[in-house]
Amino acid sequence: MVSTPLAIASGCQYLPESGADRSPNQFLMPLTAKVNDRDHLEIGGCDVADLVQQFGSPLYVLDEETLRTACRQYRDAFKRYYPGESQVLYASKAWNCLAVCAIVASEGLGIDVVSGGELYTALKAGVDPTRLYLHGNNKSLEELQLAIESGCTIVVDNWLELQTLADWEPSDSPIRIMLRLTPGIECHTHEYIRTGHLDSKFGFDPNQVDDILKRVSQQAGLEFVGLHAHIGSQIFELQPHQDLGSVMVQWLRKAAEYHLKIQELNIGGGLGIRYTESDDPPSIDEWVKVVCDSVAAACQSENIPLPKLLSEPGRSLIGSACITAYRVGGQKTVPGIRTYISVDGGMSDNPRPITYQSIYRALVANRMSAPIVSQATIAGKHCESGDILIKDAALPETRSGDILVIMSTGAYNYSMSSNYNRLPRPAAVLVNAGEANIILQRETYADLIQHDRLPERLK
Repeated sequence: MVSTPLAIASGCQYLPESGADRSPNQFLMPLTAKVNDRDHLEIGGCDVADLVQQFGSPLYVLDEETLRTACRQYRDAFKRYYPGESQVLYASKAWNCLAVCAIVASEGLGIDVVSGGELYTALKAGVDPTRLYLHGNNKSLEELQLAIESGCTIVVDNWLELQTLADWEPSDSPIRIMLRLTPGIECHTHEYIRTGHLDSKFGFDPNQVDDILKRVSQQAGLEFVGLHAHIGSQIFELQPHQDLGSVMVQWLRKAAEYHLKIQELNIGGGLGIRYTESDDPPSIDEWVKVVCDSVAAACQSENIPLPKLLSEPGRSLIGSACITAYRVGGQKTVPGIRTYISVDGGMSDNPRPITYQSIYRALVANRMSAPIVSQATIAGKHCESGDILIKDAALPETRSGDILVIMSTGAYNYSMSSNYNRLPRPAAVLVNAGEANIILQRETYADLIQHDRLPERLK
């Protein structure tokens, strides 16, 4: 049995430090997290235990102040460090829903979407189409049509897509496109989320740059607006992003040789967040400064005008803004091996541990000052042995009915959620200044079968 002093053993250790640098991606908890006088975790002025009582569990709790703070830090840092025009785009695959799209747009951000569904959601949220960019390595004709009709920019990923757009029936205005190139820059992250190295399904091969630019320059129906590259996700290193700027500016210079107007340069995103105490990501400000300095210096060296600089943060905008609350169920102790604590969710609301072997931290939200006394494995309720949210989590004595919270769940939890085992997806609430509003309604059993069809012969 492990026993540690109360001062460092309770859930309080995860709270944002008072007066510290408030770059949200460097904290495990939302910026508004505190312990109230009931010894409960409070987010956005709302008691998490009360939220579970009111809205049920599992429950995503999204802190509006943390999300808006991250948006402003990105937006203001680009204005501070980049001598030219800039535009921050939210990589909405991290969490795309009406409320999130509306919040980031209200902070002046555009949105990067990767499907027709994400594009449709952003449009319905009222986002300006000129600030929408459609990505994807295999866009359907329907998705391309929606993008063209709405007036957003299409980030062209491959030769087939380029030819498809070149052959598109002419309209009143040319189709705005960017070209995605693979920069060949390695970074230390999970192999599934490295997208900048040459062996990737995304983007044109950089050895074909001349052929691509020549083809684009011959297409009157296409308006070339710039280049895009992205090296990966959950990156703590700054050097790869510094290298990316100089590589991309060389490509811009080559585009000018084909008389293509240099307008925009999109350096992607990838800044990591803190999932555990040992994680030490750069701040948003540090990351932006490196990117801006690199691009500005490269443009000066190549003697080309500064393009409009775009970036696409996702995880570092929303990851730390959300926690997920569960109710604890039963426990099972395997003598000499481990204790399992079951919760009422799991891989259907957070598939990252089983998909990426991602590591999280947890606490008991209704007894924040309780000392850690043991290690236990937090198990989901799905019929899979691999449905483990955290292996060997340090926890206080845990009881059935406790509210267990997993931190930093804003990115790729809801967006990758499923109905595996026919579990309804959880609700999500937006909290701010003591007010909680449903932004995603909890699914019901009726929702699960609404698209099922039973052939007449089986009725």
